Amino acid sequence: MDIEQVVRNAMIEVAEISDCKLVTAIEADTVLLESGLDSLGYAMLVGQLEEELGIDPFTEMAITIYPSTFAEFVAIYQQGFARKSV
Repeated sequence: MDIEQVVRNAMIEVAEISDCKLVTAIEADTVLLESGLDSLGYAMLVGQLEEELGIDPFTEMAITIYPSTFAEFVAIYQQGFARKSV
């Protein structure tokens, strides 16, 4: 499963639902706070990803620092999904 693409698609869906406008290109180094989603959008994104992937790594793993870039956010989901698959 391509976790990065799942996250990217979920971001697009949440942006549409929450009437946010994402930056044109979400790249690995895109800063999450500059992506176009607000804090409610990110809460919705985590909920959407939990529904799609069956994990919420922010409650299941000991994450001490919230990710600041898209790549860091995706990496957390990749780790959480790998742990679930074991």
